[in-house]
Amino acid sequence: MDAAAVDIRLKPHDDHTNGWSAILPPRQAHAPLNQRIEADWLVIGAGYAGLAVARRLAHNRPSERIVVLEAGEAGDNASGRNSGFAIDVPHNVGSSTAELEKAVNYKRLMKAGIAYLDDIVKSRQIVCDWSEKGKYHCAAAPQLAETLLRQHANELDTLGEPYQWLEQAELARRLGTSFFHAGIYTPGCILLNPAALTRGLADTLPENVTLYENSAVTRLECGARIHASTAGGEVSASRLMLANNGSASQLAGFERQMFNVASYGSLTRPLTAEQRARIGNVEEWGVTPANAVSGATMRYTRDHRLLIRQQFDFTPRLQVDERVRQRVRAQHREVFLARFPMLEDVALEHFWMGFFSITRNGAPRWGKIERNVYAAVGCNGVGIAKQTIAGVTLADLACGVDNELITDMRELGAPQRLPPRPFLDLGVKAYLAKERWVGRQEY
Repeated sequence: MDAAAVDIRLKPHDDHTNGWSAILPPRQAHAPLNQRIEADWLVIGAGYAGLAVARRLAHNRPSERIVVLEAGEAGDNASGRNSGFAIDVPHNVGSSTAELEKAVNYKRLMKAGIAYLDDIVKSRQIVCDWSEKGKYHCAAAPQLAETLLRQHANELDTLGEPYQWLEQAELARRLGTSFFHAGIYTPGCILLNPAALTRGLADTLPENVTLYENSAVTRLECGARIHASTAGGEVSASRLMLANNGSASQLAGFERQMFNVASYGSLTRPLTAEQRARIGNVEEWGVTPANAVSGATMRYTRDHRLLIRQQFDFTPRLQVDERVRQRVRAQHREVFLARFPMLEDVALEHFWMGFFSITRNGAPRWGKIERNVYAAVGCNGVGIAKQTIAGVTLADLACGVDNELITDMRELGAPQRLPPRPFLDLGVKAYLAKERWVGRQEY
């Protein structure tokens, strides 16, 4: 990055249909920026990383002014649209096991992220269905159970993490569906409503933090001072903390380091008592698939709703055509009935999409970029715990605070350079097609 101003043209398409926030009480968003202001620190992005950065900066520098700019609204941004898993141990996302190569580092970071959030949720009494229920990592196809699941079990053995290997009958008893051949239960994952958590984190920031929502940055200049313009105002700051994930790829110095994908979620209305009985009156649970590209992430929530999160699409311009949305929505219905044929009378009441960024080798772009610019972007999904601790450690790095987890963040490495478009487009689409074929029985 340099002193030349950069126009930020791409903004994630907001379909205004996030099911997680739709089931919550109404919230009054923080006012948008409408004037020129001065700050010591500017944070761009009010997701898990940005909110953690701001909160930690406020702790480290209580006399300094921190400003957060959020393009949309907390809870309706990408952080409020995920599946609601704060995951404590690394696992494969597709058939790749790149994250497992840094398993020890990820384990420390993710557990620290959960502990940090747990303290805030309890001390600030954030109502977000925070539930210490663990999660199930499951495979429908026997061959994936014997490859990806066995590899995950071996990794958990190496890490010294407790788990249970469960066969189909026991999974059916616990989950209410006999769809899965085998699964691994780990107890440390937290299940939650991500929109409620993000709202709560945004609305309990320290007094020296000011959050402006609906304030997308349209122009950014990085030099001796930082200048960020929005439609209604401007922030001049001494230091910049970038936590805007996928949209950071528009900035100088971030070219060809990450690409954006859309994923989609559907949420039912609450099951009736009679419908709950059909699946065995099971307790709240969360399932991640052995192959996330082809399989479905699922939740059975505290208020008796079922979540389906399935399908990834390459979205270089952060836009999704309405025809694609309708196709995926119908696809979610098929996925739901494949797992719960006994619930044919249950409607998928909410459907939405969200965007996140992926790097070629799974490493985030984290750390000091220029003398007064820092970044925590390139989340690669599963971001609640990872991006929270990425934000905490970034604030400590910028403030010169000793934190042993900074070493773990550095050990994750840096993103490998992506090929230029249209070769990138061809490569990503080929990768997604391959993963869907490899995991086709997970559909």
